[in-house]
Amino acid sequence: MPLIKLDTWISAPIERVFDLARSIDAHMLSTDGTEERAIAGRTTGLIELGESVTWEARHFGIKQQLTVKIVAFDRPHLFGDEMIKGAFSSMNHTHRFTETNGGTLMSDEFFFRAPLGILGRMAETLFLTRYMRNFLVKRSLCLKQLAESSNWQRFLPSIRECDH
Repeated sequence: MPLIKLDTWISAPIERVFDLARSIDAHMLSTDGTEERAIAGRTTGLIELGESVTWEARHFGIKQQLTVKIVAFDRPHLFGDEMIKGAFSSMNHTHRFTETNGGTLMSDEFFFRAPLGILGRMAETLFLTRYMRNFLVKRSLCLKQLAESSNWQRFLPSIRECDH
């Protein structure tokens, strides 16, 4: 089962980064190139423990759906989601947040398994792990830019915070 680990330092308060990472609307912005949109479950706002969302997106030219459920939640330090339906055999994504150096370290641990047995293992090695890493890097950089700008407020309208 491939594991992708990714660390992104963000010059913003931990609560802001945590909430942007679980914002359905910010997620759609950060995955712009795949036409990703929420079509069932929580489709807007901030996803919470026990809630699910079904995403529809285009990957490798094919429209796909993926349903994930939030299975771990400790605001503002951690949340985890796991696939309950979709193209992978399995998928778990843990998002960790740590206050550090006047900002937030956002750490992703993304485990997945492709379907189709040995053919899936070959796909993981040949292209799928690289594709998923690039997808996560692009998403993290978009969240970083958003959190460090004044635009974050349109995704978290109920959050009132003082910047330090």
